Amino acid sequence: MSGKSKTGHELNELLERGEISPEAYAEYADSTPHTRVESAMFDHLTLRVGDLETVDAAFTAMLAALEIEQTASTPSLSVWGNFALTQSDDAHPIARRAHIAFVAPTPAHVERFWQAGIDAGFTDNGTAGPRPDYADDYYAAFLQDPAGNNFEAVYRDGARPKGSIDHVGLRVHDVEASAAFYSTIAATAGLTLRRQASDRASFTVGRSEGVLSVVAGEPTENVHIAFSGNDDDVRRFHADATAAGYRSNGEPGERARYHDGYYAAYVLDPDGNNIEVVNHHR
Repeated sequence: MSGKSKTGHELNELLERGEISPEAYAEYADSTPHTRVESAMFDHLTLRVGDLETVDAAFTAMLAALEIEQTASTPSLSVWGNFALTQSDDAHPIARRAHIAFVAPTPAHVERFWQAGIDAGFTDNGTAGPRPDYADDYYAAFLQDPAGNNFEAVYRDGARPKGSIDHVGLRVHDVEASAAFYSTIAATAGLTLRRQASDRASFTVGRSEGVLSVVAGEPTENVHIAFSGNDDDVRRFHADATAAGYRSNGEPGERARYHDGYYAAYVLDPDGNNIEVVNHHR
């Protein structure tokens, strides 16, 4: 891609021809120059789904209820800030058993999110209400899709993470092994281990109050999570992970097919989820 900002039409054509990734599109599908928010907890997170048209309609309603605007939509990709859905194919199966919580401005927004999801055909996984077991000010609702993905809207008092996503949970085969992986990449992905037990571990992300958790259970599958970093972070992320025996899914380098200056590397976590550190040079 050229150094100039692409229009939405140009980006749509690039995506459909396979010349830009869904992840890059999620960050750059805008007709104006993109400025990345460094304090957002995730650079981007992408789930693949089997019927994008149907799921897009559901999330359009659910996230509108939280005042989260859709920032891009094509036949193969839907984007809301740093959260994206993309169409699955034979080489890229659907995501399963992820937990994604979205920021809600008020408890009333949580209630509207839950009702919009029920109206769209999602399964109730916890009606809107206080969750004092989590925190005194925690007000949330939960919905589940047919692939076992759990979607939450959560309101809490005080400062919240920037971006669409409040926190992410991954179910894992081996908590100790997963915690070791995310501890290995912690310095370069902006993660800090907050607590660890036999059945779960949690990391704060960047300067936000957001959290990435790994929890024992039938593993989450086919999720893509990207963290922000500089070029040295990208290189060290890949070097540290591969030196520790984790599988590379893309060596450090510029991905000009996404946009000029897109410098990233990719590694698979112990359950096969695609983890990235990226510097957009924007």
